[in-house]
Amino acid sequence: MSTPVLVAVAWPYASGSRHLGHLAGAYLPADVFARHQRRVGNEVLMVSGSDVHGTPITVRADAEGVTPQDIVDRYHGEFLRQWDAVGISWDNYTTTGTEHHARVTQQMFLRQLENGHIDKRTSDQFYDPEAERFLPDRYIEGTCPYCGYGEARGDQCDNCGRTLDATELGDPRSKITGVTPELRATEHFFYRYSDFTERLATWLKAKRGWRPHVLNFALGWTEEDGLHDRAITRDLDWGIEVPVDDLGPGKRIYVWYDAVIGYLSASQEWASLRGDEEQWRHWWENDDARHVYFIGKDNIPFHCLFWPAQLMGAGDLHLPDDVPANQYVTFKGGKASASRGIGLTIEEGLDLFQPDGLRYALAANFPEQADTEISIEEIARRINEELVATWGNLVNRVLAMVHKNHGVQPRSDGRTGADAALLATVDQFLTTSGEQIERVELRAALRTAMDGAQAINAYLNATEPWKLAKVDPDRAGVVLATALDAINAIRIAFSPFLPFSSARLDEVLGEVDGWRSVAVEPGTVIDKPVPLFEKVDVAELLAATGVDGDAGD
Repeated sequence: MSTPVLVAVAWPYASGSRHLGHLAGAYLPADVFARHQRRVGNEVLMVSGSDVHGTPITVRADAEGVTPQDIVDRYHGEFLRQWDAVGISWDNYTTTGTEHHARVTQQMFLRQLENGHIDKRTSDQFYDPEAERFLPDRYIEGTCPYCGYGEARGDQCDNCGRTLDATELGDPRSKITGVTPELRATEHFFYRYSDFTERLATWLKAKRGWRPHVLNFALGWTEEDGLHDRAITRDLDWGIEVPVDDLGPGKRIYVWYDAVIGYLSASQEWASLRGDEEQWRHWWENDDARHVYFIGKDNIPFHCLFWPAQLMGAGDLHLPDDVPANQYVTFKGGKASASRGIGLTIEEGLDLFQPDGLRYALAANFPEQADTEISIEEIARRINEELVATWGNLVNRVLAMVHKNHGVQPRSDGRTGADAALLATVDQFLTTSGEQIERVELRAALRTAMDGAQAINAYLNATEPWKLAKVDPDRAGVVLATALDAINAIRIAFSPFLPFSSARLDEVLGEVDGWRSVAVEPGTVIDKPVPLFEKVDVAELLAATGVDGDAGD
């Protein structure tokens, strides 16, 4: 029986190019997981989109002297091109700037207001007297009160990951003028997150199989001093309009309340585009559904606390089933950052490497439990020493031997115990890799697939079909048929990670449905193969990019 699986992926700010840390942290893991879920027959809805209301967009627009929409159009278009180039298989990739998203956000706001979880309060917020405007959180920088980092933002510290209120910052300064802002009274709507502290704690404590760093971080919030109520409107002219006029003009719904609602609005938009306005309910009002959120660890509070609290406040909507947040990708010891120019952008990565090669190297280094280091040399090493030397070479030499000696897939009558043992081994590797992906242990699943390739290589080295072809061609044919059947099984384990080369193998060996081993039909024509992957010249890459041995320079 198939399961409706929502694969919900972090929404990138359309304020600048995304880097390989973003790709390895959220987008590629989500794609691997979604591709596996589709192959095993589940109903997958993978959604995300460009966050167009983030204040980094207005900050950049101010700096460049253009409109926020100019910035959004530039980077949303860039994202769409790169997702296609790297093979991210969205069901709906949209933006928070659509009328659809605004309507869903306003509907959720009104429902929560009716349920008593939103109220109006007067609070002190920073005002820039020189610019004569209230400052959104991202327009303020200062010293983090928890770790002492001097460039913390008004909503979050990039160094320790804590979510902040701008008034907590030490030595605050305006990003517009550099002056010290003043606190002035202003009226806003607040979401009563404190209403849900106990319920969230109970919900989190019942979770099994979550990554320890995710669960411990989220539970720590509920156990320290509980969730705090937070303003969900701001003095802005860029964002979704408040659906009630209690506050007067010049107010908008704030980005970090509305962005997470994108998972719901994107699902509803997808249903609408398919001509079935109610189909989204199959994922969102269904206890049998499974929701898996792919994010970086800096987004844990939003997806394990704030978003569930918003869902609880809205009524009977499905809560997250797993939030396998990744740690950080580092370059030369520093956290990859688009805004600070640390690390390769996705476009730079695609300029240097084949898409499947890049996907493989990043997947082999997914930061699932700890920060991982990526560099041009590390990506190239993974491609050359593992992907090309083991999997690519295995496929190429078996196809070449079959083509040369038979022209078609040989018959496999009279297999020996060794032949059967190999097929049983690769079947087990295929099963294990599928179980690992189900648990979102993606690095382990990729290693398992590579172990399967190495088992086939060991079998070939033991049987030596290139020698058998001269003295016992019938036995050589059985060995090659067995090896190609084993490859046909292991390519399924690789397929979520390597979609482009997998599609090429579909053309050679035939498409395979499901997550199961299928023999290559005897008589299948095997043409002279073309290598699946290109070996990388590291010195040439480094010279071309002007990088002196490290991608972070």
